[in-house]
Order: sequence, then C-alpha cells, then structure tokens
Amino acid sequence: MMFTKRLREPVMRGEVTCSVRIWQKPKVKAGGRYGLGPGHIEVTSIREIGLADVTPELARRSGFAGLVDLLKVAKHGPGERVFLVEFQYEGAEPD
Repeated sequence: MMFTKRLREPVMRGEVTCSVRIWQKPKVKAGGRYGLGPGHIEVTSIREIGLADVTPELARRSGFAGLVDLLKVAKHGPGERVFLVEFQYEGAEPD
C-alpha cells in the first residue's frame, strides 16, 4: 500500500491510521502487511463505503486538510468504489 510522500512520516508516527482509497476492487486485505520505511503497516480492516461517508473529519483522520485535498489523492486509476482502510504501523523488528 503506497502513501503520498507527505503522509509517510505521520503514518510511521501513528498519527494517521486510516486511508480512503477509490479503486475498482480492493487492493489490500485485512491482516496484510505492506512495507513502509523501516517497518510495515498491517491492515486491520477494509470495508467499502459510499462517497457520502467521506466526511471532512474522515479526511483529517486520513492526514488531509479536507475533502478536496483527500479526493485529489484518493482516486487510483479508473476506480469508482470507495474503500476505508484501517491500519497500524509496526516499526522495524529489533536485531
């Protein structure tokens, strides 16, 4: 799961724990681990929501200033289905 550059640090600090994605179909799965920085994120849940469910509050929880900011980044290709992905960041394992 990729994040825009400005969101990577907030995700790794645990400040951003969800993401709204507009895809044709789900591209991650609950329990999946996806590399980010020295660690990874683990998806705790993914569910399809309606565009009307994307509120300014949800946009802020996702690390964006507001709805317009989020919607500029959330759409990936020709997708029209809206997914809410919840996750947690796990740092690198100690040696």
